[in-house]
Amino acid sequence: MYPPDETPSDNPVEDAEYTPYTPAPQLPTSETPQVRKRVAYRGETSDPLFGYLIAMALSIGLLPLLSQRGMDLRYTVAWGAMAAFGVLSWLLGSGARIAQDRPENLVWGVVFGLILGAPLLAFGSNLLSTTTKQLFDGMTVGTLLAYLIFVMPLAETLFFRGLLQEGRPFWLVALLSSIWSMLLYFPLLDIRRYPAPTIVIAVVLVMMNVMYGYVRQRNGLAAAWLCQITANLVLLFVPYISG
Repeated sequence: MYPPDETPSDNPVEDAEYTPYTPAPQLPTSETPQVRKRVAYRGETSDPLFGYLIAMALSIGLLPLLSQRGMDLRYTVAWGAMAAFGVLSWLLGSGARIAQDRPENLVWGVVFGLILGAPLLAFGSNLLSTTTKQLFDGMTVGTLLAYLIFVMPLAETLFFRGLLQEGRPFWLVALLSSIWSMLLYFPLLDIRRYPAPTIVIAVVLVMMNVMYGYVRQRNGLAAAWLCQITANLVLLFVPYISG
């Protein structure tokens, strides 16, 4: 009935022994994935004080232009050099970025600018009017607005609050920016004839720069930018057109 080689055996075939599956061991790897480090731009590691010294040197070196009624050219070159360092650091280096910000931070920038400017304008409008006439003598209203809204805030905010204040206390940056402002403005004032008003202007400049640094630390770079624009309009533009 069965072929000779297919005869059933008396001993039943036992089931094969079950061996559980074990995956092959993985090679040891780091728990955190490796992230490629950003290659630093070579200008990123330079000291921003170098740009500060260059801007100061330009401000001093261009003093002969004042005798030729070239104050606007001096302002443009000095602020332009500072803006160049600030913008290049913002684009290619380690300068602070203006990211998407909360509206309340921007509002606080305007509010702090009014808190600083409104009392000074109320109690020192005559002094501010006389000072602005000396600082921006002969400028048209449109030119002055361009300086106060675009040129000066762009240069000083990106350089001082965006570049220098990154990793430095705000009071130190405020001191450096106050020295810059005095060196830029005081050659246009009659210091020997009016020493007391000059001291008052120096105190106001220190207050302004301390406020900008504080707003930068508290509410961000965009708020400090708006704070300076607001203070410029209240303390410089309004006395200029009303004097």
